Formats: sequence, structure tokens, C-alpha cells
Amino acid sequence: MKLPLILLILLISTTYLKIEEIRIDMREYVKTKNEEMKRDTQLLHKFNLAMPYTEEYIKLMNELFYNNIGEGSIINNQLTVVVPKSVKVGKRVTIMNGALLMAAGTITIEDDVMIAAHAKIISNNHDPYDRQVLLCKPVVIKQGAWIGAGATILPGVTVGKYAIVGSDSVVSKDVPPFSVVVGSPAKVIKVLDENKFPK
Repeated sequence: MKLPLILLILLISTTYLKIEEIRIDMREYVKTKNEEMKRDTQLLHKFNLAMPYTEEYIKLMNELFYNNIGEGSIINNQLTVVVPKSVKVGKRVTIMNGALLMAAGTITIEDDVMIAAHAKIISNNHDPYDRQVLLCKPVVIKQGAWIGAGATILPGVTVGKYAIVGSDSVVSKDVPPFSVVVGSPAKVIKVLDENKFPK
């Protein structure tokens, strides 16, 4: 009975609480954010070359993300991130090597999330007719979620609490809490027992 209720709540919320799309004209953005973009690109380069888990590495990680990283979290290098200022990472988060974070539309990663190698979290896309315009919607990864290796999370998606996204899946719609989704496009294949998770 729990799954239909969760799906009904999601259907109602997505019907009435539409996520507003933000448009960014890159021709103007580059002019006004040039120094910030240069700073972010150079810090990312240094971070990707730093010896992992050293004092320098941790300092560069926090600086790159404007100190928006919670206690006990680690982001592995060989990272690609665009607009790191718009990424917020909770406590005890692990992001493995080779992740791609496209954050013009904002990315929020809550506590205890695990993101496997080469996962892609994308909060922006291009207007199909004017490709210098970005179409942006926030991505939220809720507490305790696990994103499998090579999975892709697309703009506007919320991955629910303790949900699992299977490796190489492409997620274009919200993932209900405690559910397991796989495939392209990702579909629910299982619901986990929420009573087995820490309270």
C-alpha cells in the first residue's frame, strides 16, 4: 500500500508545484561572470592535480565549492564542475572520481549521500533554438540516497530519501523515497523497507 500512496503524493506535487525554469543567456553571463569563471576553472585544475586527502587537497576542495561542503564529506578529484558556487553538499557525503556536476540550475546534495564514479548531475540544458541560452532547473539528492556509477540525473529531478539509482541509469523524473530505479529512462523496480534504515 505504501508505493501507490507515495506515487499519488508525487503526482499531486508535480502537478501543482511546477519547478520554475530559469533561463541564462550565456552571452551576458560570460561578460558579467568572467572573473568568477576564471577563478573556478583555475581552482578546479589545481584540485584535480592535488594529492588526495592531503591538507592542500581538503583546502582546495572547500575553496572550490565556496565552503558549501558539510563536515565529513569528501569529493574525489578528476572532477568536472561548472558553477561550483551553486552546489551545496551536506554532511558525510562521498562523491567518487570522475563526477560531472553541471550546476547552473543549482545542485543540493543532502547528508549521507553516496555518489559513485562517473555519475553525472546536470541542472541545466540548452534551448534547442537559441543554444547560447541555458534552461535551468534545480536538482536535489535527498538524505541517504545512493547514485550508481555512471548514472545521469537530469534537470529538475529530486532523488528521494534513501533511494537508489542503478548504474548507468538516466533519471528524467523524480525518484520516490526508498525506491530503486534502473534503466533509461529510469523506472522503479523495487521499494525498500523504510523501517530498516537509521532513524
